[in-house]
Amino acid sequence: MGKREDRGGGAVGTARARRLVRGLPTLMIGIGILVDLVTPAEVTAVPLFAAAPLLAAPFFSLASTIRTGAAAVLVVLAIRLSDGTLAEVVPISDLLTLVTVAGLALVTNAVVRRSNEQLASARVIAATAMRAVLPAPDERIGGLLVAARYEAAQADEFVGGDLFAIADTPHGVRLVVGDVRGKGLDAVGAVAVVIGAFREAAEQELSLEGVAQRLERALAREGTRRGGLDAMEGFVTAVLAEIPAGSDTLRIVNRGHPEPILLHADGALDVLAPSAPALPIGMGLDVWPDRSDEWTMPAGATLLVFTDGLSEARSPAGAFYDPADRLRGRIFPGPEELLSALTDDVRLHTGGRSTDDMALLAVGRPTRGQPERRTTVKIVGRGDG
Repeated sequence: MGKREDRGGGAVGTARARRLVRGLPTLMIGIGILVDLVTPAEVTAVPLFAAAPLLAAPFFSLASTIRTGAAAVLVVLAIRLSDGTLAEVVPISDLLTLVTVAGLALVTNAVVRRSNEQLASARVIAATAMRAVLPAPDERIGGLLVAARYEAAQADEFVGGDLFAIADTPHGVRLVVGDVRGKGLDAVGAVAVVIGAFREAAEQELSLEGVAQRLERALAREGTRRGGLDAMEGFVTAVLAEIPAGSDTLRIVNRGHPEPILLHADGALDVLAPSAPALPIGMGLDVWPDRSDEWTMPAGATLLVFTDGLSEARSPAGAFYDPADRLRGRIFPGPEELLSALTDDVRLHTGGRSTDDMALLAVGRPTRGQPERRTTVKIVGRGDG
């Protein structure tokens, strides 16, 4: 309920602001007429008339800007004709000034429209790039139910450094969720390197530890090619998980990432803390060997892996969002419903003012006879990651 009210209030406020902006040029012309009527002849209202096309230029179409400028000029012309001062030097100068300002407003309008078109094109390219790198996974992989979300901190931003991937391999279902330091196109480049290396290593490496080391080497190679790790954002926190086929075993390698959560069918949950801390990928090459931890993932359980955009989301009072505390005791029909409830809840917690992107991946082991769900997974539009 709170989320709907927040969004509704924001939409109403935005609509009011737009109506106000669209009414300002007409208001300026109206005030100009009033000032001209009630003030002495030596007082000019031309600055108010000139403001009208200038206000229209960044917000209106070219045709509307032309109409606004023409209306301002015609109104001043009519006033000067009515008071018989059109042939005087000052009114002629005022008209020339107004015509010049109207012309400049048209130039401004053209520049703004071109910039908006370029920005829209850049956003489309960014969104396409991200969705190519992070395609929506199938709803069922290796007999497991799967859902994924990418929630951008800003609704119109698409480029970020959070990532996820999942694959059915000869070694079972393997997945990675990670967070690149930084954002922008450089972060997207690092995401592409990690995802590409994971897809190859997940198929070929016999162990999850081997997959982690392949990601290390891939980042190191790319950093060397670009002239240093800083050129490609330096490091990636990540969780890698493996769920062997026909087994209730869950293996995890955690490289400096927020701890995943295992939700059980009865509402209980476990926070899957690593037995030993490890550095993020890109910082710990050859420092110490990776070691996976094992848990039991029974039928009906769901593994939730997320980036710190979730666990570090703050309320207006500054309180961090605690996903384990918020999810404990709750039961969800499947991974998609879990992620929908989670994203709604974090928006309520933050008041809709998230400052970091978040990637979420939920993998559920269905109970016997649980039907396959037909749900569309949405990737929602991109922090220091």
